[in-house]
Amino acid sequence: MYFACNEHIELAIDMTVDEQEQAPIIEKVEQTNESLSTGCSFCEKAALYTVEP
Repeated sequence: MYFACNEHIELAIDMTVDEQEQAPIIEKVEQTNESLSTGCSFCEKAALYTVEP
């Protein structure tokens, strides 16, 4: 599973498709205290999406 900001959502989708050879499940991160500490898997920005196989 990847966490992605707006800038890296396409990269997360591409990597998941390459690894799993199927479309990923993309969900928006809920605005809770937990989401505030979740960072993008590719940079230091806050994650806005989860990308799951």
